[in-house]
Amino acid sequence: MAHIDPEREAWEVFKSLPRDQPIQMLNLIRLKPKAEYPPGHPDHGKDLSGLDAYRAYGRTTAHIFKRLGGRQVWAGKPQVMVTGPQSEAWDLAFIAEYPNADAFIAMVRDPEYRELVAHRTAGVADSRLLRLAPVEPGEGFGE
Repeated sequence: MAHIDPEREAWEVFKSLPRDQPIQMLNLIRLKPKAEYPPGHPDHGKDLSGLDAYRAYGRTTAHIFKRLGGRQVWAGKPQVMVTGPQSEAWDLAFIAEYPNADAFIAMVRDPEYRELVAHRTAGVADSRLLRLAPVEPGEGFGE
């Protein structure tokens, strides 16, 4: 089963967690070979790859992400699933940081973002999004 957008239950848990502290979001993305835009979208019928569509998503939403205080803190190219099922191979991996959960919520509710996220939907075959609470080195994995 592919996961593109948050499920309602997970979204409710996200919103119930503390909102007044920085959060990081681990993103794992598997791209479609060919982007699938809906009829009526300006990019429908163009020969764009999933990567093209995902790049358009990043490029067109960057100003919203930045305005809300978001920043990318790490990005990497997955190479091999060393532990775990090989079917869980990913094309892109990155961590985005937000000053607080409300900034992330504001981004996904922003009317312009909601229109532009069509690029992400067109290009992503499957994804995982994991909210993380940053810890300082030496803190370990406490509460």
